[in-house]
Amino acid sequence: MKKILVVEDHPDLVYILTHILESLGYTVLSATHGSEGVEKATKEKPHLILMDILMPGMDGREATRKIRSNPETHDIPILATTVLNKEPELKRCIEAGCNDWLVKPFSRQDLQGKIQAFIPTSSTH
Repeated sequence: MKKILVVEDHPDLVYILTHILESLGYTVLSATHGSEGVEKATKEKPHLILMDILMPGMDGREATRKIRSNPETHDIPILATTVLNKEPELKRCIEAGCNDWLVKPFSRQDLQGKIQAFIPTSSTH
């Protein structure tokens, strides 16, 4: 099964995302802050990372830069998940190395569509 790493500091959102992603056939890993996300990305090599941008300590942009700087994790697709919906903020996510973004709150359909752009449905099993 394809693995998705959810880096998110709000437990309720981790729970909801885990439920949705598992129902879509993915194995879900989670991290509650940026440095843990970098560690898990390096150890687990997920097929995709959902990266919260606003987190205490190491934020999502810094974690993304660290993931991108490691040759072992450089090519993992990263989707920023953020409440920041202004164009300059979203551009900063891309500049940090995110491949795309989802603005919170987002629908299951939006999430599924973004994921399928990086992990085609036929390859979930």
